[in-house]
Parts: sequence; structure tokens; C-alpha cells
Amino acid sequence: MEKLKSLVPENLKQTVGSSTVDDLPSSCSFLLRLFQQSQLFFQVIGDLAMDPENALCGKKKDAALELKRQGNQCFLKGDYAPALVYYSQALQVAPMNAVDMDKNLVATLYVNRASVLLKMDLQLECLRDCNRALQISSNYAKAWYRRGKANASMGNFHDAIHDFQISKNVEVSFNGKKQVDDELKIIQRQHKRSNTVQEHSNNKLDDFDEPIQVKLHVTTSNKGRGMVSPIEIPPSSLVHVEEPYALVILKHCRETHCHYCLNELPADKVPCPSCSIPLYCSQRCQIQAGGQMLQNVPDNKEILKDLSDDLRKYVQEITLPSFADLRTDDVPEHKHECDGVHWPAILPSEIVLAGRIVAKFVGQGGVFADASNLVDMLNLSHHFSEMHADSKLECIIYSIILSSCLRQFFPSQLPVNENTISQIVILISQIRTNSISIVRMKSFDAPGSRDQSGRLSSVAPFTCNMEQVRVGQAIYTTGSLFNHSCKPNIHAYFNSRTLFIRTTAFVTVGCPLELSYGPQVGQLDCKDRLKLLEDEYSFKCQCSGCSMVHIPDLVLNAFCCINPSCCGVVLDRSIFNCENKKTKDSLTVDEQSRLEPFMLTDSFLHAGPSHCLKCGSYRNIKSSRSTVDEAWIHFTRLQQEMNSNMVSETTVSDALRALCSLKSTLHAYNKRIAEAEDNLSQAFCLLGKLEHAADHCKASIRILEKLYGENHIAIGNELLKLSSILLSVGDCNGVECIKRLSEIFRCHYGWHANTMFPFLNILEEETHKFVSTDV
Repeated sequence: MEKLKSLVPENLKQTVGSSTVDDLPSSCSFLLRLFQQSQLFFQVIGDLAMDPENALCGKKKDAALELKRQGNQCFLKGDYAPALVYYSQALQVAPMNAVDMDKNLVATLYVNRASVLLKMDLQLECLRDCNRALQISSNYAKAWYRRGKANASMGNFHDAIHDFQISKNVEVSFNGKKQVDDELKIIQRQHKRSNTVQEHSNNKLDDFDEPIQVKLHVTTSNKGRGMVSPIEIPPSSLVHVEEPYALVILKHCRETHCHYCLNELPADKVPCPSCSIPLYCSQRCQIQAGGQMLQNVPDNKEILKDLSDDLRKYVQEITLPSFADLRTDDVPEHKHECDGVHWPAILPSEIVLAGRIVAKFVGQGGVFADASNLVDMLNLSHHFSEMHADSKLECIIYSIILSSCLRQFFPSQLPVNENTISQIVILISQIRTNSISIVRMKSFDAPGSRDQSGRLSSVAPFTCNMEQVRVGQAIYTTGSLFNHSCKPNIHAYFNSRTLFIRTTAFVTVGCPLELSYGPQVGQLDCKDRLKLLEDEYSFKCQCSGCSMVHIPDLVLNAFCCINPSCCGVVLDRSIFNCENKKTKDSLTVDEQSRLEPFMLTDSFLHAGPSHCLKCGSYRNIKSSRSTVDEAWIHFTRLQQEMNSNMVSETTVSDALRALCSLKSTLHAYNKRIAEAEDNLSQAFCLLGKLEHAADHCKASIRILEKLYGENHIAIGNELLKLSSILLSVGDCNGVECIKRLSEIFRCHYGWHANTMFPFLNILEEETHKFVSTDV
């Protein structure tokens, strides 16, 4: 990108930087002609899209064989975890038609990985890998044998007997037949039987049959198009469900999450048969994304001729899997990236997403004519004219690169001209404005406590921290119509690829349904929210959270009054100026009464920065910041020790004294005090002092409730920590905590909550045990 930008003369950069949508065709035409005269441009396109033989994403037999050799060495030494990694990496780069020692290389790798999985007690994963090997080579005796071992381990003796019978039939060596026959006799003496375990896809967490409870209307407001309800809606109501128009996994999740459904990858991850980048949780997801099915070698006739009718049917069920229930009404999203080309791995995720949208548009018969067909089809807002000059230039350059790369796959449908490039520029702008980040909740086990020998023990086994992790980026054409608010009344979450939206508060007739695009009241102060939203989404937020005075914005980063008996807030100049611009005369009587402990109604007129908004007392902000910085050094040290699970009593004592210093300087509801209390809670957990841990956790929750509100999902996460600590010390208040956090999670996630967050089931089981024991 930087090399291509350097080709653009300064006068053209200035022209592009000041351009509007109407100027786009001419700007794109100038840049396209400029690049088409440069050898560097053609070299870039060649590297990205036109050299599949040497491509980064191409299959390489030699690399696969070397990885297989390393896997074999680890397996022989009993190092199964690295062996699993090596075999999985080999599967990513092994060509489908490669042969090694008279066997298909991919089938061999699946069998080798199945052996590792069996040693690691992952029988179901082993079974699935055996199936994949047999779909390539149905007369592979080792695959049938390994499948029999897996089925026997799971108690599926009926299937295990079939597997061993077929393995014995196709095995060519005398010793091999004898080994299989010995295993078969052992299994036949078993009396238990169980159902066959079928390969399943984990692209759905559960079956969804909850009806959408209201039909929303699209309306136009001062924010543009938005969604409103024609009726009153109670909290926790499901108001929208949608599949993505297009989706892409983020680069940092490529090795950990399925590239189609975005769920975490199992141990037996499935690579794309045609290129080396995508990984899937199952063959179902791999095929849904646009990859080919595993190619079965035509040797079924040979294997079937000496088998009974039952065994013939059994072989066909395993080697010829049916995916008849797959969705076929969609354009496969990975197919155009599947020729071993570089660009899907190199270009930013949002550009790859734009490529998938273009490919879908072309695949559905879309035509890049003079009119803006693609832009009109999506019908989404964008802010190209308001973008920074450098962003406009990057957009056009990426659009020229992307259209040139896609042309290799769509040579006749996708002309590389100013019209096509202009549409892709607007598309990228639409993505930046309207794309939705797909997140997964990741849990981190909290520390246990020390036993008498100083080692960690698990006194609080269910204590954990929850964190949202961005795993994908998608366009939901209807979901994008929900406008932003820093005080949202709806919550979006994801079950696999599917977007679900629920209300989190009571919604009156005609009230806009608004979700948060990122920062909310209580997370960042108003000035920082406004800047982030303008930088990321190119709009100036005018929601109620940013246009009216709210307690969280006052206290979030505030200092306390020097008068110990006064609860007023002291603000620095930047926060004071931002809050002073907000509307105060439109506040209701209830809102004014809630603000009264922290400020007087007319305090902005009589007090200024560094003065208490309640009593007018002056505080030296510069000196106060120095005090906070000095105190925070002790919490930084405490955090470092917690990361290494080696917390000392001395460090905790220093942090407790630092907390007193913070409380004498910062406002009681300042977020840094909440963070300090949370750190101390975790530290006391490590030291095994759970009563102290519970006290500091409660103190943190009291502050967060003031910042977020009592039913915010962040409070649910903190209650998760508190409830497990209380249960561990036998405190009956832990039961009430669990009830409350369950209500919060179900308000935000409905009946998906227990499936998406298994810890809820664990905690509820512990509650039942606790109550039963107490009785």
C-alpha cells in the first residue's frame, strides 16, 4: 500500500482528499491510469492474484511431507500435543491428489491425526478424522481399524465390530489381518451396545424456535434511517434475527475459530481442500463456505464385492456422506478466494469482506453498469465525503487492487474501470459505517488460593472473568438499520453467524430501537466517546447520552471535593467544557434529583474546571493527578504479580494504602477506584482470603452499578465472580447473586444464555447443592 501511495503526486492526493461522491469516477480514473503505467502496480497484482503455483495460500507437497515427518517423530516419543499441531499443519498444505508411499497423502495425514486424537482420549474427533480418510480412500485398512478402536472406546461395539470386519477384509498383510482378528474377537465378547455416533456440525449452539415478537418499522429521523416499534415492547423481547449478507473472520482468529460459523475450532479442524488458509470446525462448514467435498477414490467396487449386504450399506453410509440439508440458496463466500491466491490473506479484513460482497453480487447475476447497481442493492448509508483525505486515497487504491484481483476469477463480469472502482470505494465506505463486529464471550479462570506448601489450590473453582472477543466482521443489511446510542435499549449477540437482537429496557410506542456501536455511557466519558465515534464511523453522536448530563459522565473520571462532607464532583477542563455544552434545562424532575448530590442545577454557570460543582471548593488538578499516578504504581505491580500467580502480602498491603490515597483524591464513583477494588479482590483470591476478596468485589460492583445501571451485562460479569467466591466460603448470599446474574444474562441473551454460557448451569447446580446441604 505504501509503495503504491508513493506513486501518487501531491496535487492528485490533494484532489482525492477534497473529493466528494460526485468526483469519485474522475478520481478513480486518474489513479487507475497512473497505476496502469507503473510496473510496480502489475507486480503487486501479480503477487496477489496471478501466481498460484508459488502463492502463499497454495498447497505444497514437500512442506506437507516435512510436517508429517515432524509429527511422526513427536508421536513416537509420546509428545501428542505437538504431533497434533504438525499433522494439522500438514493437512493445511497437502494437495488433495498427492501420493505418499502408495497412499493418498491427505488420507494418511487424517489417519495419523486420528491416532494422536485417540491417544489424547478424543474419540469422537478420532472417529471424524477416520471418516474423512475413508471418504478419500475407502479401502484404507488402517482407517477402518482406527475407527473400530475409537468406536470401541466410546462403547459403540456394534459399529466397532463392523469396522474391524471391513478392516480385516481390506488388509493385505497376514500379520495385519491377525492383529485385526484378535481385536475383533475381544470386541465380539463385549455385551454392551450403543448407538452409532454420527459426525455433527457445531455451527449451531441449539435449535432455535423462539418467534420474533414484533414487526419493526423503518423510519427516518435526524440520525437517518432507523428502526422503531409500533407497539410497546417489554424487556428481553426478541425483536430481530438475521443471517449475514457477507461475513469474514478476523486475521487474529484464523487459527482458533471456524472460518464459516466462527465457533471455536475443535482438535480435528478441517482445512480447505484447495488452499491453505481457511480452517473449519466440520466438513459441513467447509462445504457451506464454498469448498469442494473430499474426493472419494473409485475403489468402492473392489471393497464391496466380498462384503455382506449390511457391511456394503455401512461402507456407503460412511464413505458417501450426505449434506442434502445444506443451504443452497446462497453464493459460496470462499470459492473465489480458493485458487491459492495471496490477496485474501494479505489484504485487510474489511477489504476481503468487500470482495465477498462483490463476488456474491456477481454470482447472483449483478451487473456493473453505469448505474450504481451494487451500491443501490445494499442500500446502506456511507460517509465517504466526510472521510479523512488519507482514508479516501487508501479506499480508492484498495478498490483498484481488489477489482484487479477479482477480475482473475470473474474475467467477463467484472470490468476494471472507474465505474466499478467507484462502486467498490462506496462499498468499502458502507462497510466501515455499517459492518457489525461478531463477538464471542471468552472466559478466564480466576486464580485459586495457596495451600500450606505455597502452591495454588482451587478454592474458588467457578470464579472467572468474562471478556468479549471480536472474531469476525459482517454486513447484516437489516441489522445495520438500527441506529447507535450511547445509552442503548437493545442488545445484539450472535449464535454462530446469526444475529439476534433483544430489548434490554421497556420500549414505548414509536421509540427508536438503538444499540451501541462500541462505547457506552459508563465506559468512556462523553468527549472520548464522541471522538471515537467520529473517527470510526464519521458521525457526531447526538444521542441522549451525549446531549444530556448524566451521572456516569460526571463521575467516571472525576475528582472528589476537598470537603469530606461534600459529594460533589470536580472536573478537569476538557470534561467540564464537554459537559457544559449539554442540555440541562430539559432534564426531568427525577433526573435533576438524581444529579443533585453531585452538582447544583446552575453550577456550570458559577463554577468552573477544578471547582466542585456542588459547593465550589477548589482542587489542584495537576497535584491530584500526580497523587493518583503515584498510587497506581502499586496496582501496576500488583497486576504483574497476579499475572505470574505470585502475589505477596507486602504488595497487597501497599495496594491497600494506595487505595486509601485514591479514595481521598478521586470521586467515590470514579472507574479507577472500581478497577483498584477488582484488582484487590483477585489478589485476595490468590492468597486464599476469600472473605476479603468478596468485600472488595462488592465495592467494585457498587461503583459499576452507578456507571452502568443495575441490569447492565457488565454487572452480570462481576456478579459471576462474587457469587462463586461467596459459594466457596459458604455464604448464602451467593445464591441471591446467582439468581440476579441469571436474570441479567437471560435479559440480554434470552434462553440462549445457558447454552452460550455453560457456567450458568454449573453455578445453578452448585446453588442447588448449597441449598440442599443447608436444608
